[in-house]
Order: sequence, then C-alpha cells, then structure tokens
Amino acid sequence: MSDQQPKGGPVARAAAMLCQDPVFGLFLDRRRRHKFGISEEDLPDGTHNAQDARDWLCAACQIQSRADLDSNPRAAAKFRQIRNRVNRWRSRQA
Repeated sequence: MSDQQPKGGPVARAAAMLCQDPVFGLFLDRRRRHKFGISEEDLPDGTHNAQDARDWLCAACQIQSRADLDSNPRAAAKFRQIRNRVNRWRSRQA
C-alpha cells in the first residue's frame, strides 16, 4: 500500500482549473465583500489568488484535497453547485 495521496480524476482536475481561473478569484472577492459588508477599499478585486481559491473550495466542500472530489459524492455535488453558481455569476458580469 502506498502512502501517497491519490491523484485526482476529472472532478479534481475541473476544480484545479476553476481555482486557477482569475474570474473565480474575483467571484470570491466580491462574495466575501457582500457577505461580510467589507468595502472594496478594504478588500480590492484581485485579492484572492489560486491558493486562496483552493483553500476556500476545500473548506466549502469539506475535503482535505481536491483529489477527494472524485471519491466523495457529497463533496463532488457541492463542487458542482459552486461551479454552477460561479458560471451563473460570470454570465451576469458579461
């Protein structure tokens, strides 16, 4: 048996791509400002980077690694819900 973490499958790869997307970081910036009543001056656009996005996504899906998304149906469903919200938000921004 190997001590290495499992590599991610298609859902984990989709999550990695989302975390690398600057629009997702912008979504997180604006979401956080709205949720906590923070001004744009205190939390400017571009604050969330790919690592922040990864950390937020893992916390939201209650997983340790994005690779867990391919073996945890509940986490995968939560990820799809998040990705759908981001895509709807993205379409309203255009």
